[in-house]
Amino acid sequence: MSLPRGWTEHQHAVERLQASYAALPAGAPVRLAKRTSNLFRPRAGVTAGLDVTGLDGVIEIDPVAATAEVQGMCTYERLVEATLPHGLIPTVVPQLRTITLGGAVTGLGIESTSFRSGLPHEAVLEMDVFTGSGAVVTCKPGDALFDAFPNSYGSLGYAVRLRIELERVPGYVSLRHVPFTDAAALAETIAEVVRTGEHEGISVDGMDGVSFRPGEHYLTLATWAEYPDAPPSDYTGEKVYYRSLQERATDVLTMNDYLWRWDTDWFWCSAAFGVQNPLVRRLWPRRWRRSDVYHKLVGLDERYRLVERLDARAGRPQRERVVQDVEVPVERLADFLSWFDRAVGMRPVWLCPLVARGTSSGGRWPTYPLEPGETYVNIGFWGTVPVGPDAPQGPTNRAIEEEVHELGGHKSLYSEAFYDRETFDRLYDGPGLARVKAEHDPDDRLTSLYDKVVRQQ
Repeated sequence: MSLPRGWTEHQHAVERLQASYAALPAGAPVRLAKRTSNLFRPRAGVTAGLDVTGLDGVIEIDPVAATAEVQGMCTYERLVEATLPHGLIPTVVPQLRTITLGGAVTGLGIESTSFRSGLPHEAVLEMDVFTGSGAVVTCKPGDALFDAFPNSYGSLGYAVRLRIELERVPGYVSLRHVPFTDAAALAETIAEVVRTGEHEGISVDGMDGVSFRPGEHYLTLATWAEYPDAPPSDYTGEKVYYRSLQERATDVLTMNDYLWRWDTDWFWCSAAFGVQNPLVRRLWPRRWRRSDVYHKLVGLDERYRLVERLDARAGRPQRERVVQDVEVPVERLADFLSWFDRAVGMRPVWLCPLVARGTSSGGRWPTYPLEPGETYVNIGFWGTVPVGPDAPQGPTNRAIEEEVHELGGHKSLYSEAFYDRETFDRLYDGPGLARVKAEHDPDDRLTSLYDKVVRQQ
């Protein structure tokens, strides 16, 4: 388990970061010197950047107050390793081990507790942001920089320290996989659980689900438990977690295994590498059954275009990558899934309800304006679809963008986006972002959000 770094080591790490900023040529763009990423859009090659060495740990945990001081590059895997021995976890733990706390806050993280705890940035009590001017700015809820930071993806700076709320948890999780043949009935049950906090008289602490195909949906309801009522399952070995939803009505996991249940097989995406084949799985080292390993394999394919070349040789149509997470109001979930089946036809898809807390004043987060207190469902879908020579123009992704916003929803920006500038500014508060950026990055050293996510600069 990683030990807390302490305040002195943290200060030294911040000083190295500032020194690396000072060493950059005047006017050079400011980027992080990091090789890994959980983004699914092209990243410009980084030949020089900010030194984030030593900014990847836990500074301090207060078990009494249930808070933690955490560095921005700390992964949730490392954070959970430090908090769980105290019977504590972050209020929302995104599904993949190597997502960083700073990344989840400047981007958008979500998980099964989001229907009652909102999003990761809504548990932040204070943070230090390294801005484009080279200054470290401490901000709190209600400050302009703090409120604009979620969904800014580094365009306003990088979080180097965050004080966050933690949640007290026991050691086990009991699961109920509830089947539905009708998406409207599924949506009604989600709304009921959000409203009451329970289902059939049993409390619900976590809620997500999978739609395998039209007419086959499962809502997984998690209840924290002090003691297991059955031997806990292990899905890091030969068994595959998502398949268990179809195979059993109830299950038990340790808290740690529940938090990382999706990481082992990258939801279901490990199938693309043959890892779910029993023979391959026995030979594939357990330490390689991780989302970051699969992500690197995808990166190799993108670099050398192996699948594209094989498709071309076989005469198959060119495929468009469709890797997105979107949110739609719960009452429009059935409408979106019906449209998605007609227009895209990709399955399975992940379903994760969420209710945003809102800003400290109770308003919407300006750069991702979900209505506070309203129930949305995140729909995650990750794969490719055959479209032919138009694939580079992203016709499927563009259609998804239009449909999501027609239904009153929003789209995360960790992957490719195709909005024109006017639409983007309207959806993601472009004028507000520009005002905050002008204050904290007057020389425009940081790439703007639009240039990052649409122009891929």
